[in-house]
Amino acid sequence: MELWQVPLSFSRLRMFPFFDLAHYVASVLALKEQRGVVEVSVRSPLACWFSAMLYCFGGSVLSSLMLGEPPIAFLAKTINILLASSVWYLVFYCPEDIFYRCFSLMPLRLLVAGMKEVTRTWKITDGIAHADTVYKDAWLVMVAVGWARGAGGGLISNFEQLVRGVWKPETNELLQMSYPVKVTLIGAVLFTLQRRQYLPIAKHNLVFLYTIFLVVFKVKMMLTRDAASPLAPFEAAVGQMFFGSRKTPSKVKGEGVTSSNGSSVCDQPSEQHHEGAKKKQAKKTE
Repeated sequence: MELWQVPLSFSRLRMFPFFDLAHYVASVLALKEQRGVVEVSVRSPLACWFSAMLYCFGGSVLSSLMLGEPPIAFLAKTINILLASSVWYLVFYCPEDIFYRCFSLMPLRLLVAGMKEVTRTWKITDGIAHADTVYKDAWLVMVAVGWARGAGGGLISNFEQLVRGVWKPETNELLQMSYPVKVTLIGAVLFTLQRRQYLPIAKHNLVFLYTIFLVVFKVKMMLTRDAASPLAPFEAAVGQMFFGSRKTPSKVKGEGVTSSNGSSVCDQPSEQHHEGAKKKQAKKTE
């Protein structure tokens, strides 16, 4: 096989069963490492299983809701559900925690993480293609559905937390986007532009380059244990260019900032003026 045929052959890879299995393993491992999840798995296995299914199939659930389709359609994929459920059971209930310990080893962890990033590309392209069939030439719909399909687990994280009895609205991904959600949005925009033929590149080449970018930076972040987003310099430049640098206003209590004696700073000049008037009046009376 010649070098130029590598991207084409790569774009024809089948995700089931190996890449899907890696996605389920990486997702359930990430769930188990959330605070309080192990206690939930003991107290309510059903809630834990449902949270795991949202981690594994959150993209399908969210994209179906956006397109007005049944959100439980993913349950029709019986083999995938059984495979993901098997992974969930082994991660949480395997004797001596052997399954979790094995996949916590760095080589296996890197392998499943890299394969999971490959599935992200396929989910984005599938979401965009499906949205294009439902809403022809609707750019924003294609971007939104591709984004939801590729990063649905993160976008519905607040709902998943509610299943476990946790309510943290400050962790909303729209307020504090994580790196996977950001890079998925960029991918959705790129693949939408390519589908509408505004990006002069073949689909299989874009799939190959984007996936290589995902895998390389994911592996790099895991090896260096660096949580900083590689998109941070780009974000800073774009933010400065379009939105400028603004200082957040300090919190104000009442109508003004309270001084050490309990009075408002805004009220202090009037109080001082009132006291001065009293002294002048006393001098006149003397």
